[in-house]
Amino acid sequence: MSDSALQLLNSIFGYASFRGNQQAIIERVSGGGDALVLMPTGGGKSLCYQIPALLRPGTAIIVSPLIALMQDQVEALHQLGIEAAFLNSSLDAMAQREVEQRLRAGDLKLLYVAPERLLTGRFLDLLEQTEVSLFAIDEAHCVSQWGHDFRPEYRQLTILHERFPQVPRIALTATADAPTRREIIERLGLGSAESFIASFDRPNIRYSVVEKDNPRRQLKDFLLGRHGESGIVYCLSRNKVEATATALVEDGFQALPYHAGMDAAQRAANQKRFLREDGIVMVATIAFGMGIDKPDVRFVAHLDLPKSLEGYYQETGRAGRDGLPSEAWMTYGLADVVTLSQFIARSEAGEERKRVERSKLNALIGYAESTGCRRRQLLSYFGETPPERCGNCDNCLDPPSTWDATVAAQKALSCVYRTGQRFGVKHLIDVLRGVDGEKVGKFDHDRLSTFGIGAEFDDRQWSAIFRQLVAAGFLVPDDEGYGTLRLADASRAVLRGEVEVRMRHVADRVERKARQKSSRSARSRQAVEIAPHESALWDSLRETRARLAKEQGVPAYRIFADATLLQMLREQPQSLGELATISGVGEMKLARYGEDFLGVLTAF
Repeated sequence: MSDSALQLLNSIFGYASFRGNQQAIIERVSGGGDALVLMPTGGGKSLCYQIPALLRPGTAIIVSPLIALMQDQVEALHQLGIEAAFLNSSLDAMAQREVEQRLRAGDLKLLYVAPERLLTGRFLDLLEQTEVSLFAIDEAHCVSQWGHDFRPEYRQLTILHERFPQVPRIALTATADAPTRREIIERLGLGSAESFIASFDRPNIRYSVVEKDNPRRQLKDFLLGRHGESGIVYCLSRNKVEATATALVEDGFQALPYHAGMDAAQRAANQKRFLREDGIVMVATIAFGMGIDKPDVRFVAHLDLPKSLEGYYQETGRAGRDGLPSEAWMTYGLADVVTLSQFIARSEAGEERKRVERSKLNALIGYAESTGCRRRQLLSYFGETPPERCGNCDNCLDPPSTWDATVAAQKALSCVYRTGQRFGVKHLIDVLRGVDGEKVGKFDHDRLSTFGIGAEFDDRQWSAIFRQLVAAGFLVPDDEGYGTLRLADASRAVLRGEVEVRMRHVADRVERKARQKSSRSARSRQAVEIAPHESALWDSLRETRARLAKEQGVPAYRIFADATLLQMLREQPQSLGELATISGVGEMKLARYGEDFLGVLTAF
């Protein structure tokens, strides 16, 4: 079986060897066993069911939550010469009947369906008349009620085991902590499944978090030199999505908005452009992204704090699926914490759910405020024990300094207490700095003992102190939506001087600019660089790819990924035989596109 699987990997997909657990997973499912697969985005999950689907008789049924993902996967399989189809609401009645007829006739090796469609009595009856090779449940974390992508239909998928007990099942996800993994196994009836858990590490992604100051300007600084690169910018609100997209267009970027409040046709058109064109920046809410299979996304930026580390990991994982250097960059401020805390408090969820959500938010805040390796903290959350330093995050590349902030913390906490625990950060800072404003005078806070005791710090420094006090659990945002802060039980020990409080040093404006310049310089050394003498050939390879993609109406990366073109550029094969050795060039693509690319390569 392994020889047959390797042969398919070479001849159809164009890869010389399996990665990680791929071969073991394929052997397990091909042999009729169930499997739970956790593998990072870009780690090759699709091959884990696509190759068994080709090895086993019958049609593989792939449960997928998004229409766009189904279409993208089927398009990719067609490029490889594999008979595949999808069945969803985007097809008219005649097209749906045609797909069903092909399924009955055994003409399909893979069929993608949404869970809602699969669970209908009509479709289950249709499967009874079909030879099913396997069931693949993609994005299996959608089964978890505690997750960020919960889909209640996923919980009914145990019916597959009940009605088709002899058909192997494989559940796959890139995002699941230990509790979510247990829930997937329980809810999908995968008690006998073998678990395959790969490292969650994406070493090609550089993680960076910056203190939110002027997020639009900070985003512009981050994007310097990135014109022509594909990327995603996440915002919390629809209005911010629209405003940010407009600002990026004004700055010369090809930016498009995406959020649930848009016209569905325009939203779909924007997504299509993002997938099929180079250099598009998608500005979106978290409604965008699950299942996006675009390999050449070079950056993912967050202008607001996401809702959990799982969500952050999955969203940042959309960068660098091709393995080339990419960046995950985020701005973060106290207002983000307050907003998300209020979301949790105002939700109609039960107290248990709210407790879980608060725990997830606290883990995310801890990541954002970390002074240690970010990759280590992120991977530790998913149960891994990584090295102390990764060498590819902001804290490893530019280790932050810390300082003894115990006295400053005591001043801040005392001010919260003496003002009655019913004011927000701006007012508290005014009191601490001795600003004799209208609001301070209205409440006689200029007579408090804490008035003016913090004049040694400016507004921005005090804001960072308050933010870190919240992150450390000494202060708690209110639940009523007024942005006020109150003391947590842990604050008593600080006020009594029983614990030392250390905080990240807040750089002044000169230091920040120097760090930004250093960061951009380091980034340029990590990014894929095309030497001057290579640029003409590189441009010709990309132009050829773009022409072929346009002729077929498919994304350019469906012809060949950037990583494949880069290998062509560096190795410059001079025959079809040599071209066949390039990773990602299988027999079908060699036959379809070999002469076009060989013509470019031999002309230089």
